[in-house]
Amino acid sequence: RFAVSVGYWNDPYIQYFVRQAKERKAPEINRGKLEWEWEHLTGYYARVHGVSYLIKAFLEKTECNCQIVNLGAGMDTLFWRLKDENLLPRKYFEVDFPMIVARKIHNIKSKPPLSKPIMESHSGDSLLIDSHSLDSSRYSIVGADLRFSSDLEEKLKKHSLDIHLPTLLVAECVLVYMTPQQSANLLKWAASTFPVAMVINYEQVNMRDRFGQIMIENLQRRQCNLAGVELCSSLDSQRERLLLNGWENARAIDMMKVYSFLPQADVKRIEALEFLDEKELFEQLMQHYCICWASKDSSNL
Repeated sequence: RFAVSVGYWNDPYIQYFVRQAKERKAPEINRGKLEWEWEHLTGYYARVHGVSYLIKAFLEKTECNCQIVNLGAGMDTLFWRLKDENLLPRKYFEVDFPMIVARKIHNIKSKPPLSKPIMESHSGDSLLIDSHSLDSSRYSIVGADLRFSSDLEEKLKKHSLDIHLPTLLVAECVLVYMTPQQSANLLKWAASTFPVAMVINYEQVNMRDRFGQIMIENLQRRQCNLAGVELCSSLDSQRERLLLNGWENARAIDMMKVYSFLPQADVKRIEALEFLDEKELFEQLMQHYCICWASKDSSNL
C-alpha cells in the first residue's frame, strides 16, 4: 500500500484491504533501514510488473477464454484491476487459508467499491457467500490448504472449475513455505489436471550464498520458516522442479533481469521517486528473487 501511495504503480483497491501504513520516520533518523525499504519497494515494482506482464500475455493468447487460479492470494487485488482493464478471464479463483479468506470476504462485503464490481460481472443464480467462501459467476474465493491437493480440487470443482479450459496458476512467495514434497504434489496435481496450463512462480533464488543465508536468518528471527528453501538454490533448481513435476517447458530469470526488461521510461520515473544510492544492495536483493514460468500445452497455444 505504501508503494502505491508513493506512486510506484496504480492500484485503487489495495486501500480497502490494508490499513494506512504508520507514518515513516525521517530519513536522517534511520537512513540505512530506509534505503533497505526503498530497495524493497523497487523490488515490489518489478515483481508486480513482471508477473502482470506474463498474466496479460496468457490472457491475450487465450483471448480471455481461460481461467486463473491465484494460489495463496491473500489480499491481492488482481481481479478488480483486470475487470477495470476489461481483461477478466472466464473465471478467476483465489485460494488461501480459511482464516485469510474470512478476512478478505468481510472486507468485500463491507466495502461497496469491492462488492459492486463482483455484482456487475455476475450473471445467473444468486451469488453465494459465507464466512469462508464466495462464489459468483466470474470470481470465487476458496478457503483451503494448498498442501492437500485432493481437498483443493474438490473445493475448486464445487465453485465451477473447468479442467478443460486453458488455466493459469499464479503463486507469489507461496511454494517456499511448503516442504519440497508438498509443493511437488501441488505442481504435479496442476500439470496432470489441466491439458493446457501455465504456472507462474515468484520466489527466492540463489539462497545458498552469504546474502541468501542472511535473508534466511533474518526471517527465522521473525519466526518465519522457509520450509522449501532448498529448491531455491539456483535458477536451474527452480526450473528443474517444474520439469520434474510434469511441466513441458520451463524458464526462470532473476529479478535484476526482469527489471532490465521493464519499459525504461517508467523505470526512470520510479527511480526518481526516491534516491537509490545503494545500487549494489539493490542488485543483490534482486538477484535473490526470480520469476519462473512453465507450460503444458496440448493445443499449441
